[in-house]
Amino acid sequence: MLNGLKVSVVMPAYNAEATLEQTHREIPMEIVDAVLLVDDGSSDRTVEVAQRLGLRHFVHPRNRGYGANQKTCYSAALEEGADIVVMLHPDYQYSPRLIPAMVSMIAFGTYDAVIASRILGDGARQGGMPTYKYVSNRVLTLVQNLLCGRKFSEYHTGYRAYSRTVLETVRFQENADGFVFDNQFFMQMIAAGFRIGEVSCPTRYFPEASSIRFWASVQYGFGCLREAARCFLHRKNLWRSRLLIPRAES
Repeated sequence: MLNGLKVSVVMPAYNAEATLEQTHREIPMEIVDAVLLVDDGSSDRTVEVAQRLGLRHFVHPRNRGYGANQKTCYSAALEEGADIVVMLHPDYQYSPRLIPAMVSMIAFGTYDAVIASRILGDGARQGGMPTYKYVSNRVLTLVQNLLCGRKFSEYHTGYRAYSRTVLETVRFQENADGFVFDNQFFMQMIAAGFRIGEVSCPTRYFPEASSIRFWASVQYGFGCLREAARCFLHRKNLWRSRLLIPRAES
């Protein structure tokens, strides 16, 4: 626990056999109360590794998508009483050693959510982020900041920490089951007025790390622009989107 709050780490897993153990080894268990893994229909031995590590785990019999995986992750963490939930990919692309910094920013009331940004500092390029991904990230982020009226360094990191209040407020269960889920969640936090902090995060790109394919990334990019446009229309009261209305206001 940290400041009397229960901390859970959730890991949305898909074919993470080669990297799960190393990722788990670096989780700072001195402040983490529970680690939950959701396997999204992997074809490798991810579940066997999770069992050997003694992880609480859930299995989707078939692949349902990255967003659907997170829905199970967050629902399970809330049911088990988590006050702060950290999403950490088990592919060892992000450093688990940042968890104390991210969690403390929420536990002591500075922010409601924290993202680990690959763009702050030189982490992305030094870690081997492909040029086309870096450029598309910067362009998308610029457009999204303009449409959302904010100034974040990036919207596309998969390493995030949320307070229980955030997870109980946004309509994450109504989001897409695919990769655009993360961006929908980000827009929901902005629309609800939550305080979102950022920390600089080094990242690693290597063959075993999960990566979205090129054409899927193109579809993801257009999806992000759609969600940013939704946010713009919503905040200007030109079109109120149910997806962006907090649960308490419905």
